[in-house]
Amino acid sequence: MQDRNFRQAVIRLGTHGENYRSWMSNPVFYVIGGLLALAAMLAVLSFTVFHITALGVVFVIAAVLLLALLLWCAWIRRQYAFGGGGMMERTHLVVLSHLDFDGQGQLLEVGCGSGPLSIRTALMWPEVKVTGIDYWGVDFGYNQAMCEKNAASEGVAARCRFQQGDANKLDFPDESFDAVVSNYVYHNIMGSDKRALLLETLRVLRKGGVFAINDNMKPRTYGDMETFAQELRDMGYEDVHIIDTAREAFGSHRRAAMMMLGDSRMLVGRK
Repeated sequence: MQDRNFRQAVIRLGTHGENYRSWMSNPVFYVIGGLLALAAMLAVLSFTVFHITALGVVFVIAAVLLLALLLWCAWIRRQYAFGGGGMMERTHLVVLSHLDFDGQGQLLEVGCGSGPLSIRTALMWPEVKVTGIDYWGVDFGYNQAMCEKNAASEGVAARCRFQQGDANKLDFPDESFDAVVSNYVYHNIMGSDKRALLLETLRVLRKGGVFAINDNMKPRTYGDMETFAQELRDMGYEDVHIIDTAREAFGSHRRAAMMMLGDSRMLVGRK
């Protein structure tokens, strides 16, 4: 553990011109900004053209609330950014600190985004081969070329492979990997059974392989995760635990909630 923490301490992602972006996507700002502009325009029209003061006041209040929301999202985006508050990096460190991995063999990241967690694992463990998959929807602007460029810039392109994939049905045979990680991915997959996603992820893990799956595990979408953890133990999985990453990564549930990740928890264990 001490050696792993030392390697974490000396790794500095994003210092060679890489582009990892942020978890707060541009479309969020486009939508809120558009609604703000519309509310402001309607407020002006209500006062100057329609001469309906009450309606104008309503649109003014709406504009103020939308402005507050826009500023809040901008603050969150800054907190997540590598060059800002560094919360993306901090959560990655928390995830890997709970992965009881010896650095040998093949590691899969489900939902690699722009590649920082995959790249960090390659930097931490010089012998591991990393595969990162993602659906790469348009919302965040991530893509395979961005991941490959970032990996090359960080000097680990030879050990990182990125490809498009679907977490609902992974395009890998059973027991293909020695370790699996994922960070804030499954809650974004609409209409999916979260426990089915978890079991699909664990399907590709070899016997003895380890996993660390961090997400915003809201009870209404994930159910009782302690019960699910016990079900995994009953199936033969070992050292299965639920980690409170809202407190560990963000410092408190309140601060995690301020960043829209108040139910952050991580499923860890060994197959």
